[in-house]
Amino acid sequence: MTRAARIFCLAAAVLTLGACGIYSFTGTSIDSDVNSITINYFEYKALKVNPNLSNDLTEALRTRFRRSTRLEQVDLDGDLEITGEVTGYNVAPTAITADEVAARNRLTVTVKVSFVNRKHPEDDFDGQTFSGYADYDSTNSLDSVENSLCEEIIEKIIEDIFNATVAQW
Repeated sequence: MTRAARIFCLAAAVLTLGACGIYSFTGTSIDSDVNSITINYFEYKALKVNPNLSNDLTEALRTRFRRSTRLEQVDLDGDLEITGEVTGYNVAPTAITADEVAARNRLTVTVKVSFVNRKHPEDDFDGQTFSGYADYDSTNSLDSVENSLCEEIIEKIIEDIFNATVAQW
């Protein structure tokens, strides 16, 4: 097979897969009749307060959908809708020394998410829990590492929410 024929076959395959509207190279499986998404602000309901977490989580999720899908983000009544709340923000020791002192601590963030697919209601879920964690050395205060830990945790949670909603993994 000539080089030109191979390039033509590859281009035809890429166009065919992309045109069907179901498969994309970002790993999503969004039906062609789904065109918009509403991502509501994640309310903060955890006992321990982090004043930026809800906003950071919401914006990260919106950014992920904007970058990885063709969906238009709308304020109300999107074909898809994601609603969530931060339900847990906890620090716990993970490694104890011989002196019974914490050597490492773990920050865990838990969110509860509901997903509505107005075009295909069989994909809906309500109150599914997602969580992420990051460990840090106990010689550091939470205040000194909190921002970087939260960025890492948010990235994990966003990936899980994205996969559960439009990648359906």
